[in-house]
Amino acid sequence: MRVPFNRVAPHAVDSARSALAALADAVGDGLAVSTERPGLHALLDQHAAAVRDALGGDLRPLNVAVLAGYLEGLLTAASERGWQPVAGPIDWSDPDWLRIRLLAVHALARSLDPA
Repeated sequence: MRVPFNRVAPHAVDSARSALAALADAVGDGLAVSTERPGLHALLDQHAAAVRDALGGDLRPLNVAVLAGYLEGLLTAASERGWQPVAGPIDWSDPDWLRIRLLAVHALARSLDPA
């Protein structure tokens, strides 16, 4: 059975929410830090706009399943290049491209589901 293109199966939504919750744990306090650091906030806005553009967010609304799929692809590509997540808190004073992109995905997910 196919799910209509504009609907997402409930189990897929649960799986997506789980992946995005794990992301929230991984990026920790990055959103709070970004409100205190204008440079980080600007980078976050740029990355969020790039993610929205990549996912066609101006043509159709983003949803948790689409963001989770993007996250999975991002982490797979990073892992293939040898990236490993850092244990412990992230130093947001000089984050790399990937961490800012992950934070942007988290920010977009929060904007969809602020709970």
